[in-house]
Amino acid sequence: MHRILIALAGVLAIAFSIAHAQSGISPELEAAIHYEFDYRVVPNIVYSTASNYQCKLDAYVRPGQMSPVAIVIHGGGWVAGTKEDRTLECLPFMAMGFSVVNVEYRLARVAFAPAAVEDCRLALEWVFRNAATYHFDTSRVIVTGGSAGGHLALMTGLLEPGDGFDASKEWEESIPGLHVAAIINWFGITDVNELLAGPNRQDYAVSWLGTVPDREGVAKQVSPLTYVRKTSPPVLTIHGDHDQLVPYQQAVRLKHALDAAGVENTLITIPGGNHGGFSHADYVRCFAAIKDFLQKHGILPQG
Repeated sequence: MHRILIALAGVLAIAFSIAHAQSGISPELEAAIHYEFDYRVVPNIVYSTASNYQCKLDAYVRPGQMSPVAIVIHGGGWVAGTKEDRTLECLPFMAMGFSVVNVEYRLARVAFAPAAVEDCRLALEWVFRNAATYHFDTSRVIVTGGSAGGHLALMTGLLEPGDGFDASKEWEESIPGLHVAAIINWFGITDVNELLAGPNRQDYAVSWLGTVPDREGVAKQVSPLTYVRKTSPPVLTIHGDHDQLVPYQQAVRLKHALDAAGVENTLITIPGGNHGGFSHADYVRCFAAIKDFLQKHGILPQG
């Protein structure tokens, strides 16, 4: 998704055009100065330890300013990837005024499903527990990610404490109002079972389920389609209709389920788009739609 940077450059060029005219420096340099002054980086915070593995996150926070929060979850088929891979993808959300929490979690080589889902729910808990310290507005928390990160964003946002993924009853009661305001799903997996066998089989999905007993049952348990209900937060999905790794129909099925439940949602189809290989124009359109979506649901101010 490095093309996001190209799209972001265009957005920032407009945002800083006035400053550019006054100062004579480039919009890109003006943008860099903006981030230098408005954000503080808190790297490698350990939010959970499990399977002899430290789950870490990076926080990009706006000191002294109450701000919405974007939780960014990397992809990689639950078998690869790091939070550092996705650092630059945080920039568009920072440009919109978000604090950003960039999350790493246990991959299949450390622990099979549903470990990654449990970790991302704990990262959400960390945001709520540390809201006062970092001036997070917990009424405006969104979750976003691509591919397996899109799946984990959906699971993190669609799950409720009673679904059995959270650590304990004490955890549920200690954070009243734990709720995600919206989910931005970039071509995420919505039905894990479909990727375990048949024409849509994917090695990465088979590896993530590994040797867990009742593999089909666990796959259903970690599929976002299982948790769509009328109380679900708004969802914006972006998916290419030529995706060879996550079938486009998974996005269509998610939309149908959300529509049936009466959940506000939008599906943006990228004609001819493969697995994240979108054009500059596609990314500009997607981020314009994301901003509109977030404004519509009161997460960002109008204008």
